[in-house]
Amino acid sequence: MTLVEERGPSEMAQARRAMIDSQLRVSGVNDPAILTAFDSVAREDFVPAGRRAVAYVDRAVPLGDGSVLAPALTHGQMLTAAEVVPTDSVLVIGKACAYLAALAGKLAASVATAAPDDDWAAQGTFSLILVDGALEVVPAALAAALAPEGRVVTGLVERGVTRLALGRKVAGELVFTTLAEADFAAIPEYAAPAKWSF
Repeated sequence: MTLVEERGPSEMAQARRAMIDSQLRVSGVNDPAILTAFDSVAREDFVPAGRRAVAYVDRAVPLGDGSVLAPALTHGQMLTAAEVVPTDSVLVIGKACAYLAALAGKLAASVATAAPDDDWAAQGTFSLILVDGALEVVPAALAAALAPEGRVVTGLVERGVTRLALGRKVAGELVFTTLAEADFAAIPEYAAPAKWSF
C-alpha cells in the first residue's frame, strides 16, 4: 500500500489545516477570508494522483507536464497583495492555474482562466488579474485586459530573482511595485529574448 492510498480525506484535511497554520499564518497570510478559502479548497485535487501525498508540502509540486503547482504560500501572498473584494471580476493566467482560480472563486464575484498564450483581452476587462507565474517581459496584452482602476498581481523576474509585484495602470501603462521575493516558476512564453554577447 502506498502513502497516497493510506491518506484518506481526514488525513488530507489535517494536512490542509497544518499548511494553513504552519505555512500561511506564520508568514503573514492572516486574512480570515483567504484562510477560509484555503481551508475549503482541497489542494490535493489539483495534482496528479501519484503526487497527492505531497500536495501540502511547502514547495512547488511538479505536475508532470512541465508545469508546477506553486507553493501555497505564494498563492497566499498573491491573494493578500490583491486585496480581493466580493465585487471583483478576476482573470487568472497560467498553465496550471486551476487551484489559484478556485481560491479566488471563494473571494470574488467571478473568475475566468486563461493560458499564457491566449488572447486575454478577448474575454473583456477585469478588475483583478492574477498571473500564476513570473514574467521577465510584461506583455502589452496585460494592460489591455485590465480595467482602468484594476490591479495585477504577478511574479516578476528581476536579475534572476522572482519577486511578488503589484501593478496598476498609469496613463494606460502598467506600473509595478515589487513587494517581496517569492517562489514563482517563470512563464517561458514571457522570458526575455536571449542577448548576444561577445
